[in-house]
Amino acid sequence: MPNIKEMGSSPSLFFLNLGLAITPGRIFLSDRMIMKDKLVKIEEAAMQAVAEVVSEVELQQVKARFLGRKGEVTAIMKGMGQLSSEERPIIGALSNEVKDRLESAFSERQESLRQAFMKERLVTEQLDVTLPGRSQRQGYKHPITQVTEEVVEIFTALGFGVAEGPEVEKDFYNFEALNIPKDHPARDMQDTFYISEEVVLRTHTSPVQIRTMLEQPPPVRVIAPGTVYRRDSDITHSPMFHQVEGFLVDRKVTFGDLKGILTTFITEFFGQNIDVRFRPSFFPFTEPSAEVDIQCVICGGSGCRVCKQSGWLEILGSGMIDPEVFKSVDYDYELYSGFAFGMGIERIAMLKYGVNDLRLFFENDMRFLKQF
Repeated sequence: MPNIKEMGSSPSLFFLNLGLAITPGRIFLSDRMIMKDKLVKIEEAAMQAVAEVVSEVELQQVKARFLGRKGEVTAIMKGMGQLSSEERPIIGALSNEVKDRLESAFSERQESLRQAFMKERLVTEQLDVTLPGRSQRQGYKHPITQVTEEVVEIFTALGFGVAEGPEVEKDFYNFEALNIPKDHPARDMQDTFYISEEVVLRTHTSPVQIRTMLEQPPPVRVIAPGTVYRRDSDITHSPMFHQVEGFLVDRKVTFGDLKGILTTFITEFFGQNIDVRFRPSFFPFTEPSAEVDIQCVICGGSGCRVCKQSGWLEILGSGMIDPEVFKSVDYDYELYSGFAFGMGIERIAMLKYGVNDLRLFFENDMRFLKQF
């Protein structure tokens, strides 16, 4: 504190210059003068802080420090209750003026920071409009989807409708109604994924045949494309694959009708110059049954690892629907007859496109898939 004598004036003038009130017998500092002095210093500090910020985040922090709920200006305004009724409006007006000036300073600084940010973006993110545009990659249907649609198109042209069913299937539809009881050895051939004792992931799309015949009386002519599951994996098998089931039921349907339909399909799908053979086989839901083979298009019939050196590749199984299946759906097997067939989409896609490993379809290698 400076010496009174250095002020060159009387002690009374010295104390007045400090904002002290003098009354007889004592000297005290006016509350109004204290608050006014604090407001002046707060405004100066706030203006300096606003000028020094370099981001909107810092600016908001400064604003909260001075004008927030616990800010310095807010604290002064809350303390006005200690003033006399004469001093309160004076300090209140001054507080509002300081608050308005600070609000204005904050707004101006915020706008300035935003403009600077936009200018910087214009410089750093400017585009060269003379560069050639980036073309969008064109998407294509997966080859399995393409083959499925082609198979469906051929059979619908032959008068077949299309039906679908659930992939999680009851044992009754997947096995029992197809003449495959629980103790039948054919169940071991299927390598089934069991969810429970009575629920499985369907091993073929044949359950759709049962569901359709239970809902629709003869005549029926339906194909059922869909996803199926078996515990099998090698270059010609996958645990998840796609199949098309087909069946036809009417009066006086013969094996010759089956052979004519399938031969027509094969020549439409693979071309006229393809050798086809029907080979006797066994399926519990058809009698008689036959495997349908075509000449291996990978090796031309000379033998390779895909056809297991036989020169032939099985593409589907077929046969006349067993009377036991008709009993399961309440069809009169003495009045009606029919045939059924099923083929793996991956298998015929391999033959159509000359692919020697089924697993390539599911590896999602764009170099492979974009060829189709």
